[in-house]
Amino acid sequence: MELFPYLEKYHYEQLLFCHDSSSGLRAIIAIHDTTLGPALGGTRMWTYHSEEAAIEDALRLARGMTYKNAASGLNLGGGKTVIIGDPEKDKSEAMFRAFGRFIQGLNGRYITAEDVGTTVADMDIIHEETNYVTGISPESGSSGNPSPVTAYGVYRGMKAAAKEAFGSDSLNGLSVAVQGVGNVAYVLCRYLHEEGAKLIVTDIRKSAVERAVAEFGAIPVEPDDIYEADCHIFAPCALGSVINDQTIPKLKAKVIAGSANNQLKEPRHGDILHEMGIIYAPDYVINAGGVINVADELHGYNRERAMRKVEMIYQQIAKVLEISKRDEIPAHQAADRMAEERIEQMRKSRSQFLQNGLHILSRR
Repeated sequence: MELFPYLEKYHYEQLLFCHDSSSGLRAIIAIHDTTLGPALGGTRMWTYHSEEAAIEDALRLARGMTYKNAASGLNLGGGKTVIIGDPEKDKSEAMFRAFGRFIQGLNGRYITAEDVGTTVADMDIIHEETNYVTGISPESGSSGNPSPVTAYGVYRGMKAAAKEAFGSDSLNGLSVAVQGVGNVAYVLCRYLHEEGAKLIVTDIRKSAVERAVAEFGAIPVEPDDIYEADCHIFAPCALGSVINDQTIPKLKAKVIAGSANNQLKEPRHGDILHEMGIIYAPDYVINAGGVINVADELHGYNRERAMRKVEMIYQQIAKVLEISKRDEIPAHQAADRMAEERIEQMRKSRSQFLQNGLHILSRR
């Protein structure tokens, strides 16, 4: 990888390598864009097969956070950290405290949070060295489990997508096929059941399916059968890449709206959905409730305020679909365009974020 050409092509601001020999810390912090505010993005710990793979992951994830935060209406930019190591064997207090000191040295340009391979307990250790961390334990003033908030945002976004497809945002009487009934999807099912939606569910865990059947009167189907379920809305809430060449021909739903990340295997699959007239609620917009919730911690967490912001996912999905019609482009492209338009509007008055309020001239 030629690093500087890549950074230039995708407009990255900063790439930092953090090393502490005594604790074994090997971390990479990528800051993509701070036009809207400090970069927020979690810390992932993973056994990468090479340093280049770790760098590529950090860069990819940081750019994704820029778009997610911008599309969510947050005054935050995008960043991400990856720590090279086995999260089951290599963690230590010394490692996360050393990492916390590196974050502190950025003076607020980057704020971290929990991600794959890290936990609330890890964030608490980082918090010993810096305040630029969210998702800490409730005893330390955090918002707690983000799953219910994420579910509420998906529910709100689903209603907006339904209005576009069916002319009404009421889900009463509509059938919704939910793929995966984990922490987020279970709460989503409760919202749907309370509104009168008819649920079709699947999960590789039999107990999760049985729970949904018992509590919500859901109809169970085998995992491979969920794609061709006779439903109005398909809600992918488990693995990514489930919208692909094999599954698209099976779909009977008119709306796709779920909590899973990276639902489209490739961007062209979003193009195909658009050509078929299927309304797609882009994943990083509809599932942003969690990041909106933890972002509220930066102002002293207030649940009512956070939930009001999460409610706005309805308007954000509606705006994405409006841009899709306006510019005659698929919804996944419209989501990117919405984020980019917001960043460019702000770029006229500010560029990179600095904690002391001073801003250097844009390099673009």
